[in-house]
Amino acid sequence: MSTAVRTDERIQRDVQDELAWDPRVGPNQIGVVVHAGVVTLTGWVDEYARRWAAVRCAQRVRGVRAVADDVEVRLPGEAGRTDSDVALAAGRAWEWDSFVPAERLDVTVANGWVTLRGEVEFGWQRRTAESDLRRLAGVRGVTNLVEVRPAAPTDREGTRREVQRALRRGIGTERVTVEVDGDTVVLRGVVRSWWERDQAERIAWSGAGVRAVRDELLVGG
Repeated sequence: MSTAVRTDERIQRDVQDELAWDPRVGPNQIGVVVHAGVVTLTGWVDEYARRWAAVRCAQRVRGVRAVADDVEVRLPGEAGRTDSDVALAAGRAWEWDSFVPAERLDVTVANGWVTLRGEVEFGWQRRTAESDLRRLAGVRGVTNLVEVRPAAPTDREGTRREVQRALRRGIGTERVTVEVDGDTVVLRGVVRSWWERDQAERIAWSGAGVRAVRDELLVGG
C-alpha cells in the first residue's frame, strides 16, 4: 500500500469532487482552499443542513487533517419561516424521535440560530437531539448547551474497558487509547480518517455513566 503524502492540490480536487457528488449539498457556491492538509470551506448555501453536509464531505476525503468551516447560510427570502416556526418544528421533531427525551429539553431561536438547553442521561441523546435540529428548514446554526447527567456514577475501569472493546469492534484500531478522568472519557492516539475520529467519539459517548468526552485524536495515515 502506498504511503505517499497527498498534495494539497490533490486534496482540493478530491474535496471539490466530493461536494459535487453528494446530493445533500446540491448546487452550491462553496470554495475550497487547502494548506498543509487543512481544508477551508468558503461561500454560501441556502440551508444549514447543506453546510453540515459540506463539512462532512471534506472530512471524508483522505489526507484531510482539519476542516475550517467559513460557509455562510443564506436562507431564501421566500422561505418565510419565523423563529417561532423553527422552535415549533424542533419540538415536533423530538416528539417523533423516541430516543430523545423531549420533555427535558428546550430551545430558543434568534434569527434562525437555535440554542439547545436541558439535561439528558446519555451523551448519544445529546448528539441525536442536535442532529434532529440540523435538518430543519429555516435553521442557520445550532449551539448545543445540553448537559449530560448519568443516572449512576461512572465505573471508571469498567467504562474504560468497554469503550476500548467497542472501539476495536467499531473501527478496528489499536492506535487509540482510552482513559477515564472522573466521568469524562479521554481519547488519544491516531486514526486514519475523520470518519474514524467521529465514530470513536460516538462510541465513547455511548459508555455508561459518561458525562463528557475529550477528543484528542489526531488524523494521520
